Amino acid sequence: MATETHAESIAPILTPEGWELLNSLGPYSEAESLHTGTELRKAGHSPELVSAAMTQSRLRAKAEAKFGPFAEKMLFTQAGLEQATRLNIAALHAQRFQTAGVEHVADLGCGIGADSMALATLDRRVTAVERDETTAAVATINLMPWPDATVINAEAEDVDLTGIDGVWLDPARRTTTTSGTTRIFDPEAFSPPLSFVEKLADRGLPVGVKMGPGIPHDALPENCEVQWVSVNGDVIEAALWFNTLARPGVRRAALVIGARGTAELTSAISFDPAHQDVQTGPAGGYLYEPDGAVIRAGLVADLARGLGGHLLDEHIAYICSPELQETPFARAYRVLEVKPYNVKKLKAWVKANRIGTLEIKKRGTSVTPDELRKTLLTGSGKGPNKATLVLTRMGEDRVAIVVEPLPSAGGRSRERAARP
Repeated sequence: MATETHAESIAPILTPEGWELLNSLGPYSEAESLHTGTELRKAGHSPELVSAAMTQSRLRAKAEAKFGPFAEKMLFTQAGLEQATRLNIAALHAQRFQTAGVEHVADLGCGIGADSMALATLDRRVTAVERDETTAAVATINLMPWPDATVINAEAEDVDLTGIDGVWLDPARRTTTTSGTTRIFDPEAFSPPLSFVEKLADRGLPVGVKMGPGIPHDALPENCEVQWVSVNGDVIEAALWFNTLARPGVRRAALVIGARGTAELTSAISFDPAHQDVQTGPAGGYLYEPDGAVIRAGLVADLARGLGGHLLDEHIAYICSPELQETPFARAYRVLEVKPYNVKKLKAWVKANRIGTLEIKKRGTSVTPDELRKTLLTGSGKGPNKATLVLTRMGEDRVAIVVEPLPSAGGRSRERAARP
């Protein structure tokens, strides 16, 4: 249930006067917010209504990154916006249900309604369930344009699923206290827990569930497809798909979405870190830094084989190959020089090469890039040159690889690469 403060923050908007005032406000400006609030109070609006309207105006502006123009007519809570699925990703979820022919979907833990909106847009009948009273009220407003979408204020586990064809869940993965929110990592501590999701799937229902991208492979059920999704380099979720929502022959997938399009790397088998069947070798030619979704999905070895390359270390996600290969699944660099990791010698190298801008990337080492950068640049003068260092481990050796970033490659349309 919502706390009184949380409920009161939205209540003034849920009136004709509040809704009209909110929608009359122009684009939100932080610099003008104090002046705008003062003028609204002078016009006779209550301080509570002005505060609520200004808060919603600010949240709408922030929400444009996730919801685009839809944000202009939506309501939000701060936590609801932070945890909401981006609308383009919600559309991908909804397409799974449409492709599988699922007509009536229960969205259990709907939050402010992002996934329900996407499902309703594809003409699915939606029963959206949210346990927090205020958030459920927000979802109700956001789903008003779709007559076949209904919001229920209840616990996900308590809802009667009679007549439901499929289920989508976005479990709560944070606990909220007066001091803020804390992330939960144990899938059985989620609300609802992963075991509840598995019980639904065991009934034969088409079930999809959004999990955090850091979920360990050994916590994943055996009878589902898992798709890790990254957007512009940020890994945002791991979606589990059961029964008819899972694609035949796909156990793990990395979906990479960027400015140049969408690409997917898949595998038909579960991840086994002890049997990756990929060689290790020296740093040379071209170095590839895999996308985070590829790493999370355990598909680094698959990518290395596809690039005709090898790993620098079997436990570290850096790949080298002798020839440059275009790929949407990794950032490519030309290897210029390989040095032992020695701070004193690296500092001399920075000074000798008149480097004033230094990018440091690292994996498999405890070095803090910002601290090392400051150390290496101190006393070297503000040189005109730029350089990129990759700090990593190769077996027992720590190395500093001097690289040249290459233009990002990537497909302009959806690509799919499958590995056994």
